[in-house]
Amino acid sequence: MAFVTLVPPPPLHPSVQRLWDWRVEPGELRFERILPQPGSSLIVNLLEDETRVYADDGVQRCERLAGVAYSGQFTRSFVIDTHEQVAVMGVAFAPGGARALLREDMGVLGNRHLGLDDLLGSAAGLLRERLLHEDDAQGRLAVLGRWLLRRCTGATLHPAVCQALAVIGRAPSLPLVDRLAADCGISTRRLAALFQQQVGVGTKRYLRLQRFRRVVDGVQRHGVVDWASVAADCGFHDQPHLAREFRAFSGMTPTAYVARRGSYVNHVAIG
Repeated sequence: MAFVTLVPPPPLHPSVQRLWDWRVEPGELRFERILPQPGSSLIVNLLEDETRVYADDGVQRCERLAGVAYSGQFTRSFVIDTHEQVAVMGVAFAPGGARALLREDMGVLGNRHLGLDDLLGSAAGLLRERLLHEDDAQGRLAVLGRWLLRRCTGATLHPAVCQALAVIGRAPSLPLVDRLAADCGISTRRLAALFQQQVGVGTKRYLRLQRFRRVVDGVQRHGVVDWASVAADCGFHDQPHLAREFRAFSGMTPTAYVARRGSYVNHVAIG
C-alpha cells in the first residue's frame, strides 16, 4: 500500500488543498461510505477508465462515470467500492476552489458526480492518458500539478465569501449567519446567494456541515465518547439534535460511526 500526498505551491494553493496518489493490492469487494466535508474533489482512476459511485440510500444505486470524475460540494454521504480503488489519484479543492478550473456555477454542481469530460471535453481523457505513462507517484503528481496550473485561471471568489470562509474556519464557535453577513458588509440573502453560486451550498447548510465535521474530527481522536459534552462543545442544542444532524449528513447514527470508524476519517466500511 502506498499513499502519497502533495500540497502544491502557490498559485494553486490554497484553492487546491492537496494532490494525492493511492496504490494498493487488489482485494475483496467492499463498500465504503464517504462522509461529506468542505470542498470538492477530482478523481482519476488509473486502473480502469470508469468511476463508480453509489447512492447511500440502502439500495446503493450505481452511477457509472468516466475514468476522470468531479464530485461537487457534497452535504450528504455517498458510497464507493474498493474494487476500483486500486490505482487512483485525486485533487482536493478548497471550498469554491474548483471554480478556477471549471468556470461553472458551483450550485449547479453541488451534491453531484460528473465525468470531467462533460465539463472540460477531451482535456480530461488526455490527462488520464498522460498520467498512465508515468511510472511513479512523484512523476504522476508533478504531471497533475502542471495540468492544474495551466488550467486554473478562472474566476476567483467574491471578497465576502473569502472573508466568511476564513471566519468560519478559524472560529472556535460557529457564528450566526446574520452576524457573519454583517461582518462581511453584505445582506444575509446576498451572502447565501454568493455561497450557493461559488461554494456550492448556502451559508446555513455550510455552517451545518462544518458543525458536523467538528463532531467527526473530534470523536475520531477519542476512544470513549461523551456525547453530551460533544453536543455542547460543537454547538448543538442537545444530543437528539446532534443525532439528527449527524444522520442527515452521514446516513448513520453517531454511535454507528464510532463503532465502524477506521484509520481514514472520511471512509467508513459498510457491512
